This record gives sequence, structure tokens and C-alpha cells, in this order.
Amino acid sequence: MAGVLLLGSRRYSSWSLRGWLAVRLAGLDVTEEVIPLKGGGKTTEIHARSPNRMVPYLTHDGADVWESLAICEYCAEIAPSLWPEDRIVRAYARSISAQMHAGFRPIRQNCAMDVERVPAPLPEISEELAADVALLSRTLKGALLRSGQPTSFLFGERMTVADCMYAPIAIRIHTFELDVDPVVKTWVRTMLDHPLIREWYELAADEPAEWRLVY
Repeated sequence: MAGVLLLGSRRYSSWSLRGWLAVRLAGLDVTEEVIPLKGGGKTTEIHARSPNRMVPYLTHDGADVWESLAICEYCAEIAPSLWPEDRIVRAYARSISAQMHAGFRPIRQNCAMDVERVPAPLPEISEELAADVALLSRTLKGALLRSGQPTSFLFGERMTVADCMYAPIAIRIHTFELDVDPVVKTWVRTMLDHPLIREWYELAADEPAEWRLVY
């Protein structure tokens, strides 16, 4: 193996999913190590091993890479097809990927990722959350319709870094039945049916019961 990819519990760790997808799509030869999350930022084993005290953290062929978007960029250097080929489209894809990295806080705070949670709408949606969902819907729809007709993934017929960055959002849309445009709902179904996403769900289901968080 050429390196190690440090992950948090697959059931909950949205940022781990982003990095893991990019690593798998790029075909990096790494060992995957999963550390159960303890909640409340108290996972000291991760603190001791990761430069930013968080997951994912990738060591590969002499490189140390942390932060999901940085891992995605690193993987795209090895597998350039992880970004659109066209310069202008690539700039668009990079912009919405960075937007996901820094934004959509109300969704992330109110709709925690849990791949084993039974889908059901939230009992109440604040104005702030509704506005964030509307922005998300416009952002994803804009990418999907950029060519004039819906694409399977955000920038064409294959998964890119942008899809990696928004994959946990697809899970949240499904889990909390968020009100997004029908075009976006089709993308969600495509994402959830992707072999890697299905594999992530299966791996999460195989994790020890004692890793489950009470919330």
C-alpha cells in the first residue's frame, strides 16, 4: 500500500465520505483506517494523528493531505478527469465545490448525516434553513442544466470532485426529504445508486454497534 486514508465512522462522517470518494475514483492504493467518532469533538485518537485534528486525513506516496477539498484536489492531480476538461466549466465546478466546503451551514447543522436514519421530513423548518435549501437547489440545478439539458452528474456523465463534495448533501436531501427541484431529486437518486455510495452504506452497516452515537 502506498499510503493511509484516515476516516471517521462512515455512518456519520460526511467529510470522510467526500475524501473517500475522491480517493476511490482516483484509484489510490491506500489502507483505510476508520476511527469511531465520539461526538462533541472528543475523538482524541483523531486529534493525535491528524494535522487539523479532523478527518479525513490522507498520507500517500510521501504527501500529507488534510481537508476534504484539498484531498479532492490532490486526487485530481493524479486523475485529471475528476475535474471537467473545459476551463470555464472547470472554474464553475471549482466554485461550487468551494461553496460547499465553506457554506450551507444551516443544512449541515440541522440535517446531520446518518446513513442509517429512516427517511422522514423535519418536524419544523426555520426560515434560515428554508433559504439555505433554496440556495442549494438553485446551485445544483444550475450545474445540472448548464449544458441546456439535465446531466447524470453535476458536470456530465461521470462523477467529479463537485459530486464528491455534494455527496453527503444528496444523502441529507434523501434522509430529510428536503424540498429541492425535481432535476436535483433525479441527481440524488443517481448519486445514491452509484456503486461507491452503495458500498459506503454497506460498510457503514458493518461497523460495530458500539460505534453508534446517541442523539
